[in-house]
Formats: sequence, structure tokens, C-alpha cells
Amino acid sequence: MKETVTKLNNWIKLITQVGIALIALSLVAEIVFGPNAVFGQGVVDNLKTIVNDIGGENGFVGLVAILVIFALVRGRV
Repeated sequence: MKETVTKLNNWIKLITQVGIALIALSLVAEIVFGPNAVFGQGVVDNLKTIVNDIGGENGFVGLVAILVIFALVRGRV
């Protein structure tokens, strides 16, 4: 049972790392090739929308919340 949980945990970590790498690649591609270059939607605009949804109009609180979540995912807190 412990081995199964360890394998599942490793898969979840791998999928999360791949997702973060795809987001980073999408941001770089959008900066280099312009908006709508990767998935047909602006990645930067979507990230701004998420930050505004979390933090309200000023967006700073949302940015801090995303940084805290990112730190938790990376295991630095």
C-alpha cells in the first residue's frame, strides 16, 4: 500500500512539473511570437484574469496568493 501511495505521489509531482513547464514555455512563446501563438488564447491575459479573480481589482493580493501557492507546490514553505 505504501508503494502505491508513493507511486501516485510521484505521478502527481511529475504531472505538476510538466504543467508548470508548459505554462513557462507558453509565456516565452507568447513573448517571442505574439499573443495567441500557442493555444489560440493569450496566456498572459489568462494569467492576469486569474490574478484579478483571486485578488480583486488591484491584483496585488492575487499575485501574492499565487506566489504563496507556487511556493507551497515547490516545497519551500
